[in-house]
Amino acid sequence: MNTPVDSVGIVAPDVFRHEAPFELQCGTVLEHFELIYETYGALNATRSNAVLICHALSGNHHAAGYTHVDDRKPGWWDSCIGPGKAIDTDQFYVISANNLGGCHGSTGPLSLNPTTGKPYGADFPTVVVKDWVDSQALLADALGIQKFAAIIGGSLGGMQAMQWAMSYPERVHAAVVIAAAAKLSAQNIAFNEIARQAITADTNFADGSYASADISPDKGLGLARMIGHVTYLSDDGMHEKFGRELKSGDLDSGAGVEFQVESYLRHQGQAFAQRFDANTYILMTKALDFFDPARENDNDLVHTFAPAQAKFLILSFTTDWRFSVARSKEIVDALITARKNVASAIITSDHGHDSFLIPLPRYTEILRAYLGRVLDDLDILPI
Repeated sequence: MNTPVDSVGIVAPDVFRHEAPFELQCGTVLEHFELIYETYGALNATRSNAVLICHALSGNHHAAGYTHVDDRKPGWWDSCIGPGKAIDTDQFYVISANNLGGCHGSTGPLSLNPTTGKPYGADFPTVVVKDWVDSQALLADALGIQKFAAIIGGSLGGMQAMQWAMSYPERVHAAVVIAAAAKLSAQNIAFNEIARQAITADTNFADGSYASADISPDKGLGLARMIGHVTYLSDDGMHEKFGRELKSGDLDSGAGVEFQVESYLRHQGQAFAQRFDANTYILMTKALDFFDPARENDNDLVHTFAPAQAKFLILSFTTDWRFSVARSKEIVDALITARKNVASAIITSDHGHDSFLIPLPRYTEILRAYLGRVLDDLDILPI
C-alpha cells in the first residue's frame, strides 16, 4: 500500500520487560511484567522531545500508522499523530503503550499466571491509574527519557496525564488533559457497573476463567460495549447520523423491523467482542471508578495538584455528557487556585465523548498551537 504522506507509515511494536518485582497499589506484587508499545518519530540528541500518549478504556498501543502493507485501518489517533500533524512526528518522539492489565500484548488477564500456568483471568490483580503511571515511568527509564515534553491523554488517558503531573512532577513539562474528570460521577460509575453486570451475566463468563475453558463471553462483552457506546455519543449526533431510519422491515405491520441505530450498535458490539477481553474491560472500568486523587488529601483537589510543576492544557467538548464541560472546569478551577500554569478550551462538537477521537479543526489546531509553544518553551533541537 502507499501510505499517506502525513502518516508515520508501517509500524512495529516493541516490548519492554521489567524483570524486577513490581508492587501494585493493591499490595499484590508482580514478579515481572511486560508493556507493549509503539514509537513514532525520533528521539533528539538531548532526549528532550519525547511525548507520551495515554490511551482510554478500549484503546491500545497502536495509536498511529499501519501494522502491515495491507492494513486499511490506521491507529486509533492517526488523525493527530504524524508528520506535520498536531502531534508532529517531525518534531516529537511519540510513545504509545498498552496499559498494564491490557489485552493487546501487555501483561494482563490473558497472560499466564506463573503460579498456575493458566491465564490469570479474573485473578489478575486490581490495577489503578497510579500503577499505569509507575509502569510507564519504568518504560521511560528504559528508553533514557528523564522528562517528557508532554503527556497527552483523552478520557481515562487524561486521568493518567494528571496523575503523571502529580506523581512525577519533575518529569512532565506539559500535561494535556482531554475530555476527562478528576473523579467519576455516580452516574458514570452506574453505567460502568451495568456494563460489568452484562459481562458477568453471560454464561460463557465462567467466573472469569473463560480463556482456560476456550470459550468467550462475546454476548455480554458486546452488550457492555453497546451500553458504553451510547453514552459516548450525543443525542444530536445520533439523531443526525441515524434519525429513525429503518434498515429493514415495515413499521405499519411491525414485521422484521430493525432501525439503523440498532444495526449499528449490534455491529459495534460484535466487532468489539472480537478484539477485546472481557476481564480487561472489567479491570479498566474499575480503574476509572477508583480514580480520585483528592481522596488522599481530604477531598481537596487544589492541595492535590500542589506538587505539580507541569503546564496544563484542559480540553472539553460541548456535547460530552459522560465527561462534561463542568468536570473539566473543576480541574481548571483547582489548577488556577493552586497557581498552576493552565490553558483551557471548550470545543463545539456534536459527537459527544467520542469527540476527542475525531479530527475537529478547532480541536486539532489548539493541540498544534499548544504543542508548538511546548517546542518554543524547551527550545527543542530538531530531530
